[in-house]
Amino acid sequence: MKQIRLARSPGERRVALLSDGELIAYRLERPARPDGVGDILRGRIAAAMPALAGAFVALPPPWAPGESGFLPESECEGRKLPPEGTILTLRVTRAGQGGKGPRLSARTPQSPGEMGLLARGPDAALRWAATHPEARIVTDDPAEAARLRAALGAGRVLLQPEAFDEALEEEVARLAELEWALPGGGRLIISPLPALTAVDVDSGGADPREVNRLAIPEFARQLRLRDLAGPILLDLAGLSVKQRAALEPELRSACGPDGLTQVLGLGPLGLFELRRARIHPPLHEVLADRALAQGLALLRQAARESAANPGQRLALEAPPALLAALESLPGALAEFTERAGHALTLRPAPSPGIAPWNADA
Repeated sequence: MKQIRLARSPGERRVALLSDGELIAYRLERPARPDGVGDILRGRIAAAMPALAGAFVALPPPWAPGESGFLPESECEGRKLPPEGTILTLRVTRAGQGGKGPRLSARTPQSPGEMGLLARGPDAALRWAATHPEARIVTDDPAEAARLRAALGAGRVLLQPEAFDEALEEEVARLAELEWALPGGGRLIISPLPALTAVDVDSGGADPREVNRLAIPEFARQLRLRDLAGPILLDLAGLSVKQRAALEPELRSACGPDGLTQVLGLGPLGLFELRRARIHPPLHEVLADRALAQGLALLRQAARESAANPGQRLALEAPPALLAALESLPGALAEFTERAGHALTLRPAPSPGIAPWNADA
């Protein structure tokens, strides 16, 4: 049985897809900065790039001035790019990531008009609700419940005090790390690089055959949970090349249900080579701004403290960079104020460490 759980905190939306209680997909969203996948917009062809078989497209607000997306000619009617200066109705098919702008498609109904954002794409909860129509949605936020009920019907959305239980909170928190422990002492070591992602299976001194047996399905799950994409190399623990090759059917079976992952086979270095479609930004990119990630985590904790102690005024003492990151995210501090009934006092920390919030005298 599938279930979608949505935990809302100031500035963030954490969404988990579970199957029979197992976490099978996860998205960390910041509503003020959506990744844009599924957005419909009107953009202008800024520069044709024949060598790239496409064109760069000037994007309208809320994208930053000068930001561009890429439109492949294969995503144009008749596989032919319009002239430079043409304004087209476009759909975002891949979020901007890895320093590159969003990928666009003109295979959507065209309408005349000036440049602008026409409609936002669905968030993770709505996407997964459409993909899994049998899944119920559990959220801890009244506003999210109202939004989802309006889109999906009241009977499908349940509002309860905690959307994530302690076990789910712990598992999601572990996704911020680039290592994942396996039963028996093995682990996955995940190394995202600009051009590819390398995943090493470390046996930790255990029997490599047993470690690899456990590692392969967990590796496939971690690809989904972290949205790892592009070229991927998997280095299994120990074993000869022949023994590794014998595990290819297990790897294909584990990656098959994803629908985005292609197993290319065992390369000459004894590493499995895979390719996964890039659509949403990987989790490590979302968390790359450590000051913002840490600030939002503290803001989440402060919101819980405020809910447990109504009327208590709180202050957050932290490094200036962390406080500046929180202030730069539109709506995050205002959302805390709305929840708590008072603003969170921000105090620059005198030391580089992060202090927790304090009661504000």
